[in-house]
Amino acid sequence: MAEQRTMTFGVVVGNRGFFPDHLAKTGREEILSVLEAAGAKAIVLSPEESKYGAVETYEESKRCAELFKKHADEIDGILVTLPNFGEERGIVDAIRLSGLKVPVLVQATPDRSENMTIAVRRDSFCGKMSACNNMMQYGIPYSLTTLHTEAVTSPEFKADLEWFSAVCRIVKGLKNLKIGSIGARPAAFNTVRYSERILETSGISVDPIDLSEIFGRINRLKDNDDLAQAKLAAIKSYVSTQGIPEEALLKMAKLGAVVETWMKQTNCTISAVQCWTSMEEYFGVVPCTVMSMMSDNLIPSACEVDVPGTLSMYMLALASQTPSALLDWNNNYGSDPNKCVCFHCSNLPKHFFADVRMDYQEIIAGTVGKLNTFGTCVGRVKAGTMSYARFSTDDRRGVIRGYTGKGRFTDDPLETFGGAGVAEIPQLQKLLKYICREGFEHHVAANFSDVAKAVHEAAVRYLGWESHYHPELED
Repeated sequence: MAEQRTMTFGVVVGNRGFFPDHLAKTGREEILSVLEAAGAKAIVLSPEESKYGAVETYEESKRCAELFKKHADEIDGILVTLPNFGEERGIVDAIRLSGLKVPVLVQATPDRSENMTIAVRRDSFCGKMSACNNMMQYGIPYSLTTLHTEAVTSPEFKADLEWFSAVCRIVKGLKNLKIGSIGARPAAFNTVRYSERILETSGISVDPIDLSEIFGRINRLKDNDDLAQAKLAAIKSYVSTQGIPEEALLKMAKLGAVVETWMKQTNCTISAVQCWTSMEEYFGVVPCTVMSMMSDNLIPSACEVDVPGTLSMYMLALASQTPSALLDWNNNYGSDPNKCVCFHCSNLPKHFFADVRMDYQEIIAGTVGKLNTFGTCVGRVKAGTMSYARFSTDDRRGVIRGYTGKGRFTDDPLETFGGAGVAEIPQLQKLLKYICREGFEHHVAANFSDVAKAVHEAAVRYLGWESHYHPELED
């Protein structure tokens, strides 16, 4: 699995001179200490560049903006910290002049009710409203902490910083994203149709390649090719392959080598692959294990050329920095209205399983024969907290829209094939009616994490998409 990345924040320390400005000094020191403890990097004015390293005057705003410009490629988001009321224009001018289009979190430090003398009174409670009012006027999207005022050293801010970091990773990760579309959409799956043009309005491009080109490149690859042999070794170390023909494993290895080489050549970050049933009939394996390995390495890959599906997987993976899977909302679970079976046949990442082995695809085998369907990852989905998401293009309205929420995978008994788990979702029947009424697909991305609120915030606040949070949000 990929290593977690270090976050870098541009920090704007607010100050307003007729409030106790020594609070700006201590406030700056506190936020930098908190970021360092969180393993994050701060880009912030020094005390030599402005009074206490804070932003108050227009000249200080310009200096802050220039500093942010120098580090524009590094900065994931901006933290506005208000240790006192803060100069509202200084804050928004710094952000506007920087030219950065990144998420912004506004934090205000609380006063102490037992000590409200003029020497230590902050008024950040009030100043936060003024800062937000100016951001609204300037057209700067921004996020809020859970509590209106919270100390940067508090557990609440620690949680908010983790949440905001996830928001920033999503927004940055989708910037200039390229998705590899490998093969044609299966004719039987109208449900995964989408608009490349609508995705392009959000800076997301799709690079297609026909399966004939993939198969042609595989045919040119010798059995002893270094890339093919390296991939074969990786497959055998990834999942149990007992009982799988060596010929089938070599085909998977060549497929993986060719797909990964093409993605690197085209700068595609994630992919969606045609499977049903061309891959099996004309090549002789399913691509599930190859796709599972990519997803397990935080490079999501969705089947049935579900491009919005792999995009949804990637949003969750960016937020949590753990692997995502694409599942079907597939079956009821007995008579429990809040539980259902989530299933695929399967290319789920190894991260999802309690135990996993390679096998053949039982559904397609009935059509093309068992020997042509080796390569699925079969096992029971482990128990744990999960977030789910689905975003799609609404071609009739010209928008990207979706839904997200939180649930959990349970350890309820389940005897079936493929990759399957029992999911428990609060008010599941309400969600299912929403999915059907709004015409969403049966595919949903899932992730072992609690990041749905971050996905929702990134989609609505910074990507300009429509997002429904289930069951509801206070904000």
